[in-house]
Amino acid sequence: MINVLNNKYPNYIIEFMTEEWVRNNLIALISMLSVLVVGRFLNKKKNTYVLYAMGLILVFSSIYSPLRSYSIGDWNTATDLPLHLCGISGLICAILPFLKRKQILFDFVFYTGIIGGIMSMLTPQMNSYDGSQFAYLEYYVRHSIILVMPIYLLQNYGMELTKKSMMRTFITLNVLLAIIMPFNFYVGGNYMYLAEPPQVENPLVIGEWPYYVLWFEVFMIVLLLLLFYSSKIHLRQIFKFSV
Repeated sequence: MINVLNNKYPNYIIEFMTEEWVRNNLIALISMLSVLVVGRFLNKKKNTYVLYAMGLILVFSSIYSPLRSYSIGDWNTATDLPLHLCGISGLICAILPFLKRKQILFDFVFYTGIIGGIMSMLTPQMNSYDGSQFAYLEYYVRHSIILVMPIYLLQNYGMELTKKSMMRTFITLNVLLAIIMPFNFYVGGNYMYLAEPPQVENPLVIGEWPYYVLWFEVFMIVLLLLLFYSSKIHLRQIFKFSV
């Protein structure tokens, strides 16, 4: 389903439980589970290579995609900056494998990557979709990586969320909200969907602006708590298999 905004290209929405939705999410799920299962059988050096590969894919995507949009005359300040939650998570995941000190960024992207990745898979909306196979594939590859990378770090590197990770993440998200909301009004954008709700049906969107933004705050607290305690009951064990 395509909805047209004031852009050169329309947004592309994949409705929940359609054949396309089921096919794409099944492929994405199998791919992510395969990476996590294979990771259990690799030593730390090889797991590092896997992380490097995921990071390089995101680096390439983060550089090539805006250049591609610019080259076809479709780059726009209001739509193409990486200021959505998944865009921010994607930039963090792009550099995370190459950093020695990962903890603070891991704490943040564990929440935002998993939450943003899952929501993007369940309610896909490809903004300014130009109809190309590259843009279509990139959407799923990027969101699969930002979802699976923090779990991969938890599973294979023994990384744990710190006690203050929930509070820091919640505060950081609200600081971003306080910056991005006025920026949206200034450039006419809708980053983090703070100016208007996403076009795709989303169970976390309740009411009109600004009420659905307040509900976002409530849902974010619940999701942060859920992910924190899930990690503490050894989420990594879900993918642990004896050799």
